[in-house]
Amino acid sequence: MEIPETSKRPRLPKESSPRPPWRWAVAGAALLLLVALLQFLRQGATRHSLVDAEASRSGSADGDRKNPWDRRIRHGSNSPAATATPEEIVAGKVSQFARSRRDIVNALARKHKVTVPDDVARFFEAVEAGQWEELNALFQTISERHKSDPRPPDLAVLWPPILETLGVAESAHDWPAQKLLDYGNSILDPLRPGMVYVGGTDPGRFIPTLLNETGEGPSHIVLTQNALADRSYLDYIGFLHGDAMGTLTGADSDRAFSEYLADAKKRMEHDQQFPNEPRQLRPDEDVRVVDGKVQVSGQVAVMSINERLLQAILQKNPKMSFAMEESVPFKSMMADAAPLGAILELRVRDEQNTLTPERATQSIDSWRATAQQLLADPQAIASEEVRKTYSKMASSQGGLFQENHLPAQAEEAYRIAVDICPCSPEAVFRLVSLLADQGRVQDALPVAEAAARIVGNNQQQFRTLVAELNRLSGR
Repeated sequence: MEIPETSKRPRLPKESSPRPPWRWAVAGAALLLLVALLQFLRQGATRHSLVDAEASRSGSADGDRKNPWDRRIRHGSNSPAATATPEEIVAGKVSQFARSRRDIVNALARKHKVTVPDDVARFFEAVEAGQWEELNALFQTISERHKSDPRPPDLAVLWPPILETLGVAESAHDWPAQKLLDYGNSILDPLRPGMVYVGGTDPGRFIPTLLNETGEGPSHIVLTQNALADRSYLDYIGFLHGDAMGTLTGADSDRAFSEYLADAKKRMEHDQQFPNEPRQLRPDEDVRVVDGKVQVSGQVAVMSINERLLQAILQKNPKMSFAMEESVPFKSMMADAAPLGAILELRVRDEQNTLTPERATQSIDSWRATAQQLLADPQAIASEEVRKTYSKMASSQGGLFQENHLPAQAEEAYRIAVDICPCSPEAVFRLVSLLADQGRVQDALPVAEAAARIVGNNQQQFRTLVAELNRLSGR
């Protein structure tokens, strides 16, 4: 992404961004461990971000066209849900969700006076019928057109519900059905009536969206922190929720871009003028001058703009309560945040819910019980996706405690996150960074060594981390 120094709203990229490869340079000292963590957290933002436009594929298709996604079973209704299996319940919910999003696509098409392409219509039919291979093939065809330049006007306005439906279908395909239901309820159950929920990771966005819109209980507005910088997504949430909350306009979006650009320029100039002072540009924040104009690029810039836009949404809705499951930490939100079950409540105003050492300890006790349940559950043990998802939420609360000067509680939360998933990069790097920052390199080494012994995508990075810790310890 390049953001030119201009008042014109820039166009965001349309290329896919499957979980980016690690780019972690080891240079020494505890500060660089934190830099590595920040780089991972920013690079690990959801692969389904509407900014990045196209979802990657995960898992293998089984080709089972008899998957009963058309059973129309709703959990808690008067249908045969009491005797339905978790797989049948989830299948019915996905089928119902596909029909509702197809209706939204048709409504958007009427509003913008475009025709729904045939392959888009067939995509929703395939999701409703549970035809996994066909829906993937259709999505690939649609996304290739969406990436073309200029972007087709029909896909420009229809893309958000298409991508949302794919994310829901992928979650249902990748997660054990009972674990999907448990996870979604662990997020939705703590929400108070009228609360707005902001998802971050793929599971944290798509699974609550599915259960929220197909359940029998009170519904909530569900947003994502990752796509706010995309104008088409802002238009989409305005279409869905504009009558229930204050949504953002094009002017709000342009303002956030301009303010971020001005701030990035100021910090770049500081680093150039005072090279011996701590750098103000963040890791992987690429800011440069091209033809006399300042340009920024990369995921850091996108997420920084997303953070400003979420702040703007909160300002437009001063009486509404918000909760968030994060993909990337928004530090500006942490000063008045607090645990809300497994997620975070934003803008806490009453003493009863304000973060205190006692409340942090209560949250840790709850996470310890959750960890015991997960590690005793064969389905959870067998699914790295499930364990990584819960581990990330526990480490997010640890980050909240650390930001609010509760290092002991932060360490406990990080250790629980590592217990849930010893190879979770967020949990490992956050715990190692905290320990190294306290001069406890010998305590950090076993955490990194255990992660490095696990075969997986991040094994080499963990080995690099072990080598750096050994260097710091003088080995």
